[in-house]
Amino acid sequence: MPIPVTILHGFLGSGKTTLLRSLLSQSANHGSIPGVVVNDMSELDVDGVLIKNTEVFDDDSNQFFTISGYSISSAKGLKDLKVALKTLKKDVRPPWIVIETSGSSHPLPLIEFFKNNRDYTLKGVITLVDATWLKDDYQFGQSLLPKWQENLSNEVRGIENLLVEQILFSNQVFLTKTDKITPKAVETIAQALHPINPYAAISGTAWGNMDVTQFHQFPDYNFFLVEQLTSELRSTINAPLTLSGKQNQKLVSKVIRDDRPFHPTRLWEVCHNHLTHGVFRSKGFFWLPTRDDMSLLWSQANGNVGLEFVGFWRAPILKDESHDFTPEHYDILKKKIDKIDSRFGDRRCRLTVIGQKDEASGFVKALEACFLTDEELNFWRNGGTFDDPWPTNVAKV
Repeated sequence: MPIPVTILHGFLGSGKTTLLRSLLSQSANHGSIPGVVVNDMSELDVDGVLIKNTEVFDDDSNQFFTISGYSISSAKGLKDLKVALKTLKKDVRPPWIVIETSGSSHPLPLIEFFKNNRDYTLKGVITLVDATWLKDDYQFGQSLLPKWQENLSNEVRGIENLLVEQILFSNQVFLTKTDKITPKAVETIAQALHPINPYAAISGTAWGNMDVTQFHQFPDYNFFLVEQLTSELRSTINAPLTLSGKQNQKLVSKVIRDDRPFHPTRLWEVCHNHLTHGVFRSKGFFWLPTRDDMSLLWSQANGNVGLEFVGFWRAPILKDESHDFTPEHYDILKKKIDKIDSRFGDRRCRLTVIGQKDEASGFVKALEACFLTDEELNFWRNGGTFDDPWPTNVAKV
């Protein structure tokens, strides 16, 4: 019997990882955990780390694969996908496979990949769309289709092309972040998207709250509906995106690596003064001197920044005598900490910024200026404190 496959598409920051984590949690409760392939265009693979750190998988899991550093829809990505699927089929044979693509991936190569592959049955091809983004930047979605048509007329390939074409190849569209807009706005956006793909059902969701049983009820993907679309778009999907009509701009992924903490106030000011529409997504893990035991997740999409609690760093825990570690447990933790290249035990900052070349570079430069200076580090080491404008209550991931 072929293995059912569900593909999660959606532009950067649309909520794919949040939805996937919810599906995995529900699947674990039902005793039917899927095989998972996560694609991240950044070499840091933040989404992969978040999925792997759930209660569903562990470090030795052979049911989870990541493809990072490039799009799963590229020739190299498809080659890695083939290897991952072959391993899943041979070693695990899960009841279901979920593929989370990177935000810049086009669905067409994946549709063609599964079209004649008898080992798998393509079910849901799902596109997640940030409802707040359509509300703010595309007049509740009403200007999206005209902008796409304008791009086609001018032989321009913009973000609108990718977003519209992700919807065109879908058989299900989820409007995400619907808790942030009114029900009337959700209805208006759904009505604006319907003409793009009348065959795709449109649903709203907030915080990834979708019933996993719904995903097992999708019909087989109808390849016939996209035959003409495939032939018309095949030669254009790998063309560079033209972003905001600017010259010499392209979508880039930049990485920040440092062991120092961010200065809380400077970080707050950068988020309020340096974020632009050209910074589509930034995410990663970091720490603050005011909360030096907490591993924090940075998650920014379309101008909105979220701060979430991932867990505790091992280094401060090791120094906390109240834990009363056995010598064996202490040695295990210390060895794990010593493997990490950081002056502060396992504490460090790893962030990726995705966006237009100029805007992403400017935001990276501003973030790097937020790290504590040597003078500030000495002040902190000697017991000094800093003002912290960030909320005291942060969500637990």
